[in-house]
Amino acid sequence: MSRAADAIVAWLDERIDLSALKHFVAEKGVPVHAQEVWYYLGGLTLFLLAVQLFTGILLLLYYRPSAAEAYESVQFIVTQVQFGWLIRNIHSWSANLLIAAAVAHFFSVFFLKSYRKPRELTWISGVLLLFLMFGFGFSGYLLPWNELSFFATKVGTGIAGTVPLGGKFLLRLLRGGDDVTGATLSRFFGLHVAVFPALTTALVAVHLLLVQRQGMSVPLRVERALKPGGRVRQMPFFPNYILRDVLAWYVALAILAALAAFYPWELGTKADPFAAVPPGIRPEWYFLAMFHTLKLLPSHVFGVEGEHIGVIAFGIAALFVVAVPFLDRRSNAGRESPTFTVLAILGLVYLVTFTVIGHYAR
Repeated sequence: MSRAADAIVAWLDERIDLSALKHFVAEKGVPVHAQEVWYYLGGLTLFLLAVQLFTGILLLLYYRPSAAEAYESVQFIVTQVQFGWLIRNIHSWSANLLIAAAVAHFFSVFFLKSYRKPRELTWISGVLLLFLMFGFGFSGYLLPWNELSFFATKVGTGIAGTVPLGGKFLLRLLRGGDDVTGATLSRFFGLHVAVFPALTTALVAVHLLLVQRQGMSVPLRVERALKPGGRVRQMPFFPNYILRDVLAWYVALAILAALAAFYPWELGTKADPFAAVPPGIRPEWYFLAMFHTLKLLPSHVFGVEGEHIGVIAFGIAALFVVAVPFLDRRSNAGRESPTFTVLAILGLVYLVTFTVIGHYAR
């Protein structure tokens, strides 16, 4: 086996020159310190994204993106296609684990201040990828065309319609009209399988290139503890770091398989646009904090609609997150920035608290 692999590498090297790749594998290192465990969240997120891509392609072989056939096609996948139920369950569960891993990766980078100079572009590309993961979740939720997804999408797009100035335009753009119909399903399908994957592929390529060019960030405390001219101890990227990364992938795959087998994703009943809205309709868990916050806001605040204020506040928060590397000047100067650490803690506490409250609220 080793001789065959060596022969293949030699054959490729003769034609496309693998010297740069060999040099990268030989020289690339990963910093070793107490917080190095957080480095594996990035690879785990990438792995779950690959699972989404692979299972999504398999589902596309049978899925039909129309209001008349979408539900039946998913039902056919689950009941008639060999291992179709498993692929669909893995796709659904990995979507949730992907967003959880991406959010955890976001907060780990924030707390470690890994966004500081010269990694501003790495941070921005990562935050945009996080927003795209939410976009994948929102657009994919409608595709089974069941009762829960239909009315949850109606609520979600309705919130988008409250955006000041361009809300009505955004609402019609998402729905393809004034209400959620087959046109909405077609648009969400196009976003889910074409637009978002294209944007994600480009951003992932940029993000990985920047990470490889700049290396992995070292926490400020570790950096400041170094003697002048000293370097952090490193482990080889290959095979040491890669083997640890692959082990995390195996664990994630085992969790996915267990969830898919023991907690199958319910299909529910087919959407009926003329039916009454069922009680307790709410979005997926990763939108619960925002959804419950908007529910708690009064109808009007100083003559302005409460939902408008909430949407504006969330928009400002998103812009703040993108601009953090340029606002946190203390970290860029190599000093601790407790203000931004406290803001990250408050943001995390808010998300967890309101997600739990939103889940149990009726």
